Parts: sequence; C-alpha cells; structure tokens
Amino acid sequence: MRALDDILVLDLSRVLAGPWCTQMLSDLGARVIKVEKPGSGDDTRGWGPPFLADPRTGEKGDAAYYLAANRGKHSVTIDMASPDGQELIRRLAAQADVLVENYKLGGLKKYGLDYESLAAVNPRLVYCSITGFGQDGPYAPRAGYDFMIQAMGGLMSVTGEKDTLPGGGPQKAGIAIADLSTGLHATVAVLAALNQRHRTGRGQYIDMALLDVQVAMMSNQAMTCLVSGNAPGRAGNGHAAIVPYQAFPTADGHLIIAVGNDGQFAKLADELGHPEWAADERFTLNRARVEHRAVLIPLLEAETRRHTSAQLLEALERRQIPCGPINTMDKVFADPQAQARHLRQEVPHALTGTVPTVASPLRLSDSPVSYDRGPPLLGEHTDAVLGELLGLDAAALSALRDKGVV
Repeated sequence: MRALDDILVLDLSRVLAGPWCTQMLSDLGARVIKVEKPGSGDDTRGWGPPFLADPRTGEKGDAAYYLAANRGKHSVTIDMASPDGQELIRRLAAQADVLVENYKLGGLKKYGLDYESLAAVNPRLVYCSITGFGQDGPYAPRAGYDFMIQAMGGLMSVTGEKDTLPGGGPQKAGIAIADLSTGLHATVAVLAALNQRHRTGRGQYIDMALLDVQVAMMSNQAMTCLVSGNAPGRAGNGHAAIVPYQAFPTADGHLIIAVGNDGQFAKLADELGHPEWAADERFTLNRARVEHRAVLIPLLEAETRRHTSAQLLEALERRQIPCGPINTMDKVFADPQAQARHLRQEVPHALTGTVPTVASPLRLSDSPVSYDRGPPLLGEHTDAVLGELLGLDAAALSALRDKGVV
C-alpha cells in the first residue's frame, strides 16, 4: 500500500514544474495519467543530449531531462485542440481527483478545460494551475521561464561571486530551482487540498506562480531586506551571517568548512595549529568573526592550503567539525552514504528494459515509495487507459487514431 493509491491525477503539464509535482504524487502512489500531444509529446523528450538509445537500432529515444521528471506515469496521447480530444479529457477529468496544468493564463478556457468548466462536472476535482506570474497582476499574461524567474525573484542578486572580485556578477543556480521549488510547493498544496476535501467533499482551485515561490524561497535573504531596508548582495561561497562558512582552498582542490558555532571554531583553530585564534577577541564570537571576515579568511586559507582535501577532510571529521567535499555528480553516486541510502535506483522501461533514476527523498515507514514504474514512452498507455477508464473498445480507438485525435 502506498499513501496515494486511491488518487487519480490527470497531468496536463509539461517541461518541469508541473511534471515534478506529478512525479512526486506518483512516487506516493497516485495513478498519474500524463496527457501528451500525439507525435511529439512533452517538449523535454527532445531536450538532449544525452538520450536513451534503442539497444537494437541505436536510434535516439527520450532525453535524460524527460526521464528525470516523469517516473511512474501513464502516457496517453490526445490532441487537445480537437473537439473529440477535448471531450476525452473532460471525461477523464470527471473521474480524476487532481488535475495539474501549466498553460498560460486562460490557455485552457478556450478548450472548455478550465477549472470552472471541469468543476461543473466534477466538484471534487482539485485543480492546480502553474504559471510564471499567477492568475492576476500586470504580469499574469506573460510566459514565465525558470532563468528569468531566478533573476526577477532575487536569487541571482545573491548568487555568484562578489562584484569586486574576478568573475563577480549575477549567476543562476545550476539547476532549474524555480521550477523545481514550484513543483514541490504545488505538491504540498495538492495534498492540503485533498485533506480539505475529506472534510468538505469539495475540490478547489490552486494558483501556483513561479515568481511567488522564488520570492518565498529567498527566506532569510528576503527577511534581511524587509527588516533592514537594505538589499543583500552576492557573497560568493561565503555566508552573510556566519564565518567561517565557505569553500576553502586545499593543496589539490577545495573543501567546504561550515562552522556553525563558536565551539566548532575553537576546534578548527586548534586543528589548524592556531589555538590562539579562539581567544582573539576579533574571532572568539561569530558576530566578531563576521565583522573581521577580511582578516580571518586569509589566515584560514593559508593553513588549509597546506593539506590535501582528503587529509583535511579526515582531520576535521575526526574533530566533528562540519566539512565536506565538493563532489561532481559521478562522485555523488559513488559516495558511501549515497550508496547506503540507495540514491540510485533502477526502474522498468519499455525500450531499454530498465533505466537509472534518482531515488525519491520521501521515506515513509508504512507506505514507502516503490520503483516499479519507469518513465513512459510517448502514448505507451493510450489504449489501456482509454479502454479501462472510458470504456473505449478497439474499434473506437482505431477510429480516433485515424482522425488523429489520439
């Protein structure tokens, strides 16, 4: 048994924010029906390299990008622009518990697939819309993309090296953090709405905006601005309020040292051969270290450069001083902790037999995530889903296929 085994999700989303939400729902056990455009499907199927390859022909399959966000779903191809296709989706929505879509403002209304239209036939439907800027405000009609949202939401103003140093300037995150965070928040909202439905018997509309989420994710940086009236700036790998808490050079690379309190700093100073630093009034307390950052950091760097990353890591871990390597992704999956936690999984795949996937971080003792359903091929489940849920027989499906509806 999985937590959402009794939930049916109709996924009209594509690319990342919506699919990330529905993949999480699938991991929790929901049956997710991913509706895609016949012939092409989700844009990310072609966002490569790398691509899966057909083991028999070598022909390119789906991109890794698509595989990352569509585990466990059932792919159904339906032409939403056709009246017959719209009717199929309405019939599926009538049975669904949740619908997730990320079309532009009003994009589904012309098809009769907006919340008001579908709630009329299924009042229990939880309908989640994901857009760049939400359903109101002057920017509501605009398309929203992760990169621009990172910039507009403040993330790039605090990410990157200081403007006064070489390489300084705004920098985006290495992943589509606005999309992923929105998918995560959308999942939370959907689960909350389902719980509310247990009490009221009614579904509701969820308005998720990438910009809203990005601003909320600024957390302490946003509050720093609201409380002080001053916008925080970029600090590179340093921390605005904790010192030392950054990457330090070693003889063969870099190591993260993340001192969280004054006691840890005293141990660090001792391990580096300078116990007197802990008694220096400029460094004893964190607030003093922040004030004298420009003096302390070069002193620390001079000592960390005397050791290799491995030597320093071993020494600091022995003293229980928080530290860690800066891993490339191959080293992440080779790490003993990642292996002990089984962060790489294998899931079934219709083309290649199995395909690797990254484990869900959701660990539930009574309803654990299982890895029995991989990312679907385009339209892999069209006949099965429409036959089971809508009662369409082979002749009806053949007629729809001849018309290009599925």
